[in-house]
Amino acid sequence: MTMADLPDVSSPNVGLAHPTKEEMKQTWTLNAENWGSALSLEDYLEREEYLTAIPATRDGGVTHWILTDTTLPPNARPVLSSCESLRRPAIVSLPSPNPSNTPDTSSTQPTTKQTITHGIGSVFCPPSHRGRGYPKHMLHLVGLALKTHQKNVGECYFSILYSDIGKKFYTGLGWGVFHSSHIFLPPLSAEPNGTNGTNGHTEPLARELYSSDIPALCEKDCLNITKLVEHKAKETGKPSVALLPNEQTIQWHHLREAFMTSKLFPSRPAPTIHGAISSGPIGQRVWILFTRAFYGPLEDPKAGNMLYILRLVVEDESTSREEENTKKLEAVLKIAQREAKEWGLNGVTAWNVNDNTKGLLRKAGVEHEEVDREEDSICQLRWYGEGKSNMESLEWVVNEKFGWC
Repeated sequence: MTMADLPDVSSPNVGLAHPTKEEMKQTWTLNAENWGSALSLEDYLEREEYLTAIPATRDGGVTHWILTDTTLPPNARPVLSSCESLRRPAIVSLPSPNPSNTPDTSSTQPTTKQTITHGIGSVFCPPSHRGRGYPKHMLHLVGLALKTHQKNVGECYFSILYSDIGKKFYTGLGWGVFHSSHIFLPPLSAEPNGTNGTNGHTEPLARELYSSDIPALCEKDCLNITKLVEHKAKETGKPSVALLPNEQTIQWHHLREAFMTSKLFPSRPAPTIHGAISSGPIGQRVWILFTRAFYGPLEDPKAGNMLYILRLVVEDESTSREEENTKKLEAVLKIAQREAKEWGLNGVTAWNVNDNTKGLLRKAGVEHEEVDREEDSICQLRWYGEGKSNMESLEWVVNEKFGWC
């Protein structure tokens, strides 16, 4: 189809559809140049198909969308633009109405609900189709559709995306900009005695986390996040939301990681270390879950290959535990930095670290950089309830890398 044959974006025939397998493969082949440079085309196509059938995506966990001429039959219609949406568990806490309109919300109990959200990703328009407004129109339609999409599974109060083209484009379509910062730590070689912060004669301050450790951590973390979201709504009088890092969400990242390492390091087994946790009783620990992300050639430092901390938790942020937490945080981060070195990654990145944890990092003297992102991985949210989709009207709690899609 030539440019002259492409339909005008305002045509009533131009609308949303779900692609066939053939149309999905056509789209993946075209966008491999953008997102598949770490792999051969064959391996990239295999990865994309594989990621549609893992626990987090099967049974409707992922939905593929295309903008097309809806009057034409499947496989004979143009794919004008495409994207996907991943369904994720979420929590929403809505403040109770305040009839007196006073700033004091301490006596009102918010309504907290287990919900779903949809994360939009892989927004793509073929180069030959650009300049005609197709992605903008597609996202307008998808944004409306997601409000009621899969309502039989759960109610959707908001949708999210992570922009790699700055802050303006998606803001104009209804997705407001939220905190998009991170800390970066360089990779480190393993300590000579391998004791993760001890002198070799005492209990290590931290140990590695494996797959078997994750379910219990995720279950407790989701409960704690639910309480935190409810507290935030009560404290601020604003709707508060969070994605929930349940086991399946974390597994999505680790299965993606395992596929990538199987292709890039065919002679090595898949990574088994998925995080680190400090010593101490439940309620006084510091722990992280992480994943290794490969975006380009291993030998290219500009490829952005990175160890991402999916979730960072300091279980007790009391001032009285500051000194202890400082040592524990340093110990768990050293394990992440060691893994980054082991797998040839540029370093370690953690998203939207709170002020308390930043203070611990500074106190520990850990070498790190604090970055406010302006162009890539901009966290954006579209609210379907009353009010606006911005930081002044809404609280997005624990907005960390595990939510990325």
